[in-house]
Amino acid sequence: MALRAALLKSIWYAFTSLDTEDSGKVSKSQLKVLSHNLHSVLRIPHDPAALERHFSDDDDGPVSSQGYMPYLNQFILDKVTEGTFVKEEVDELCWTLCSKKNYRPDTLRVLTNQDAFRIWCLFNFLADDKYPLALVPEEAEYLLRKVSSVMTVELSCVELEELQSRDALSVWTFLELVNAAAASRDADAESLSMAVEKVYREMVGNVLKEGYLWKKGHLRRNWTERWFCLKPGFFSYYASEDGKECKGVIEMNQNCCVEVLSDRDGKRCMFCVKTLSKSFEISAPDSRQRQEWITAMATAQRLSASGRLSLHEELKARRREQREERERRRALRVEETRRLQELQEEREEQRVELKLLKEAQMQTRVSQKEEEKRRSRQQEELQSTLEKQLVQAQEARANLRAEVAVRDLEAEHQRRRIRELEDLHHRLQEALEQQIRARQEEETYRYTQTRLLAEEEEKVKSLLALQEEQEEQLQQTQREKQELKQEMDKKSQDLGEAQQQLEKVRASRRRVDQDIAAAQRKLRQASTSVKHWNVQMNRLMHPIGPGERRASTGNLLAPPVRVPSVSETESRPPTKDEQNSLECEDNENMDCGSNESTEPTDLTAE
Repeated sequence: MALRAALLKSIWYAFTSLDTEDSGKVSKSQLKVLSHNLHSVLRIPHDPAALERHFSDDDDGPVSSQGYMPYLNQFILDKVTEGTFVKEEVDELCWTLCSKKNYRPDTLRVLTNQDAFRIWCLFNFLADDKYPLALVPEEAEYLLRKVSSVMTVELSCVELEELQSRDALSVWTFLELVNAAAASRDADAESLSMAVEKVYREMVGNVLKEGYLWKKGHLRRNWTERWFCLKPGFFSYYASEDGKECKGVIEMNQNCCVEVLSDRDGKRCMFCVKTLSKSFEISAPDSRQRQEWITAMATAQRLSASGRLSLHEELKARRREQREERERRRALRVEETRRLQELQEEREEQRVELKLLKEAQMQTRVSQKEEEKRRSRQQEELQSTLEKQLVQAQEARANLRAEVAVRDLEAEHQRRRIRELEDLHHRLQEALEQQIRARQEEETYRYTQTRLLAEEEEKVKSLLALQEEQEEQLQQTQREKQELKQEMDKKSQDLGEAQQQLEKVRASRRRVDQDIAAAQRKLRQASTSVKHWNVQMNRLMHPIGPGERRASTGNLLAPPVRVPSVSETESRPPTKDEQNSLECEDNENMDCGSNESTEPTDLTAE
């Protein structure tokens, strides 16, 4: 039924656009073209002769909307099957027909034809099923605020006051109002188009939330950024934002659950969507967006469980109920005001009646006084002139007393009536005071409610400010983390260079150790030679005494060696070998010292 009503709204605009003379009727030839186009976009078989057979009893004149409705219901709407056609194509067809007559964009208008088409679809979505289609000011204000909330430029209060001053708006008046509001605020056409598209996808396309998220693969456990789109009952992800290449669909039903995961694998703000067959690990950019996605998924599951396909249909029904409730309350207040006016009028009538009774009582008293004066004069005249007629005077006196008694009874009755009226007046006054107190209590409750709403709004603003501050702190923390990471990378690079220099020093130390070992070997060889020559020298320094034996036969072959004297030895400068041996000893001592001082340094470096 909802799809049928939505299609009927668009077709109504197409039918009225064909009525160029505003007579309420359209020619059969135009209806044939319209019906053929509707059959094409709705993907249903078309019988060209059905229209002629349906209107065979009519004359050749035009057909009204009441006459076209039976054909539309029987041959078009009853054959429509949901899912076999694209509703946006039907809307584009009807918009093309009606916009040529009613909406012609010019240079002064900010909205493009595509933006105007989407606002036209949003208008039809929010409008009630009453023809001619119109939008109440509350829904128009809701749509304007929805669009301006996405933009950086907000509409001024002038447009909202103009909306509230009207009973209902047509779609063409609403488009002119949006153009005027955007032009007065110098809104950017591109930002306005993006805002209209986002609201259109959310309300007409039933998109609860969409955006880029990181998803972990099942076969290759790598992370890939995907464009996710959440609708009631389905959670789809695509390769890019254009939504052409669908990579997968997650069914959001009662068997699906969402859990928050801790940070790992270098990803943060993670959550998991679990189904009966698979689990999907997803990472959001920040914790706020993760919470928004989880809340939107809960809404999608709730709508899927209740069998609803649109969140904004539910919200529209709630707003309609709230408007009806406000109308009932307004009617009750009007009825109470009318009753109060009736009570005031009744009280005024009773006051007038009481005033008349008091005047009648005063007139009665005056007449009684005049009558008493007249009677006194008559009695004096009777006493002076009719002393002989005493019997007649006594009878007259008796009659007069009887009449006075009757008058007294009447006066007493009137006084009792006056007291009753005064009591009634007091009761009415008490009832009026009670009603006034009740009205004052109602005003007090209303003022308290308004104050509580204002406090709630202030708290919401403070929470939003706190949220923005937390986001700034989070961004500052991320920047500090980036700087710390750069500093750590620089220190790691310096550490690598220091390790390379350390390896070079160790290599040079090994070469020096090898040179020192070679020098020590040469030194040991030189010291051995020196010791050997010293022994030979000591032998030669002893003089040969008589009877001592000569050297062995092997030594006879050795050349004779001249033994220097002690004075020559002391006065002769050191030879080159001796200098080398001394330098080797000095180098050995220095190398030993350097080795002792270098080893702690190497240990420290290691």
